[in-house]
Amino acid sequence: MNIIAVDIGNTNIDVGLFLKDKEEFVRSMPGEAGAELTKLFKSTWQKIPVAKSSKEKKREGVIVVSSVRPAWTRQIQQIARDNLGERIYVIGKNIPLPMTLWVDKPEEVGTDRVLSAAAAYAVVKDAVVVADFGTAVTVDLVSEQGVFLGGVICPGFEASARALKTNTAQLPEVKVARPRGPFGKNTAESINCGLYYSAVGTLEEVIRRYAEKIGRWPQTVITGAAAKIIKDDCGFVDSYVPDLVIKGIVLAYRKYIEQKV
Repeated sequence: MNIIAVDIGNTNIDVGLFLKDKEEFVRSMPGEAGAELTKLFKSTWQKIPVAKSSKEKKREGVIVVSSVRPAWTRQIQQIARDNLGERIYVIGKNIPLPMTLWVDKPEEVGTDRVLSAAAAYAVVKDAVVVADFGTAVTVDLVSEQGVFLGGVICPGFEASARALKTNTAQLPEVKVARPRGPFGKNTAESINCGLYYSAVGTLEEVIRRYAEKIGRWPQTVITGAAAKIIKDDCGFVDSYVPDLVIKGIVLAYRKYIEQKV
């Protein structure tokens, strides 16, 4: 199975290529980079083999998309149509979500959250917490039966740093990194420590409360661009898995195909 898996986030678009179910690469770029995105899609599509039975030399692959930004979904749809002569399959529209959601309004849950949760549960096969550190931070709980129970949503590092800059007179905007120590020696370091340890502390506290709810400490998986910044100070986390949404996209498509057979 040959798949181009596309994760359209709030800031970036990640594109993963899978040939015969094997991950070849995952590349990320800003969603505003239209020309670069077109170039990436064209070069990635060229790596998919032509179907042996196709006289039109049609390539034997699909483009599957998870998106939280409809405008960028339409952009990818146009790139695929105009440059590749292909359609895209959108998770939650053309392809069903890969797990059951036990929440008030399932249609309001971002597909990226569900896909990350499904990818983690497919490996753990037990209750699991999935935390995604991106533009927003989501910390979601999956039951031992594989049901998405819901979660929490917090601002990510950049949003928090920007809020401090915007809503104060003199505080600078900082780029969060792992601190040199537990307290800052200047204003920028102090902000960095505050944002960094707030994220670590929030994650641990949320997991603790989930554990109290289900009666035991669940396994925890973190993902997202900013997860690698904090992972070394999260001894309570079991796994750091980059590109978990991409893996969930592939999982959802495989499940969809299997159920059609």
